[in-house]
Parts: sequence; structure tokens; C-alpha cells
Amino acid sequence: MNSLQFREYKKRHVNAIKLVLEQSKSKTLDEAAFPAYSHTNPLINWLFWQRIKITMDYLKKNAPYDVVLDFGCGSGVMLPFLSTISKKVIAMDIDFGPLEKIKEHLEFPDNIVFVDAREIFSNNFNADLLDAIISLDVLEHVDDLGNTLKHLYMRLRPDGALIISGPTENLFYKIGRRIAGPEYSGDYHERDVSEIKKALSSLATVKHIASLYPPISLFEIFIGVNNKVFTTNNITSTR
Repeated sequence: MNSLQFREYKKRHVNAIKLVLEQSKSKTLDEAAFPAYSHTNPLINWLFWQRIKITMDYLKKNAPYDVVLDFGCGSGVMLPFLSTISKKVIAMDIDFGPLEKIKEHLEFPDNIVFVDAREIFSNNFNADLLDAIISLDVLEHVDDLGNTLKHLYMRLRPDGALIISGPTENLFYKIGRRIAGPEYSGDYHERDVSEIKKALSSLATVKHIASLYPPISLFEIFIGVNNKVFTTNNITSTR
């Protein structure tokens, strides 16, 4: 996706988010990052969308795919793009309310299926092995990080990749959240990105993609490459 195409892609989603926010204000929309993706501050807006652009560019290099999963899809900002590079897209979240509001203003392709994120822990989740899983600014919120990573990792093909972004939670990040507004100032993260990376490294080979932006990094993007034999026999379901 070139710069012009990305700007048009971003514009469509931002316009839909703004329409939703005009009609409704709720904590669930804040948690799905609606205010961040449509923020009036150019720097904050650019920073959030740059995470999306970097992830798209990385995925595009290895496309096409058979099946990809967006774990914690939120407002669905990645879904239309994923549908163009994969035969099937699985969109997962624990609350599809925010996405349903977006779907009132944007049409999503037919090759996207929507699944409750808690199904990732179920033995009844019989999806094909996945070429890639993305989880952007999600895993800092989950209660049981280790168990979640294991269940995601076991769904990957032997050469599949789990692509993650997350906040550094350093002093500059916290100041930025305060400046961004009341939607971002609450203490709702369970951990920072370094803890996620450490937990993932016990399962996979971790490779750095990008930091936004050195020397003061607010977000990191990295992947865990599936290079180990990992089956359902290694997993103890807790859900």
C-alpha cells in the first residue's frame, strides 16, 4: 500500500469513527481506541496510525496468506487491509459493540469472520493453522498473558508469525497520555511491552520490527516466529 492509498484508507476509517463518536460517547469506544485514531492532535494521530502502517508494510512483504487472525480487532482498523492479502480473516474481540457501530458506516468484506476472543482458549476452536496473528496494543490489557500467548502461538503454522505492538509505559509515554486527554489518563494497562516481549521469548524467536521513535520510544512493534513444535498437548486450558 503506497502513501496515497494509505491516506485514503485512513481517511475512510477516521470518518467512520468520527461519525460514531458524534452519536455516542462510552468507555468501550475509548478502550477500542476510537479517540486515538481520530485525535485532533496531528502528532498523536500520526503516532497511532504509524503503528498500523508499519504493520501493514511488514505483512505485505510476505503476502498472500491463507488465514490470518486479528486478536483484539477493536474498531476493525486492520480488517479491510487484511482481507486483501489473505483468503480468510478471523476477527477476534471480547466486545464487538464498537465494531458494530463502525459497520453502520463502513462495509467489511465477506472473507472476514467474527469470533469471540474467548474461543481462542477453547478446544472447539477448529480454525485452520494461521499464517499470521496480529495483536496491536491488546496484550498489555489481558489478565493472563502467559496463557493467552500460548494459545495464540499454538495456532500458528510452523513458519507463522505473531505480530505485536505495545506501549513502553515509560515516563514520556505517561506524559503523552496525560496530554492526549482524559480518555488516556486512566491506569488500565496490566503491563508494558517489555513484559510482553519477555513472555513471548519463552515460546518463540522474537525479532524487532520498529520503535516509535528512538531515542524516546513510546511504542514497540515486534514479532514472535514459530520455530518450535507446539501442540494442544502442551496447553492446559483455564477458560
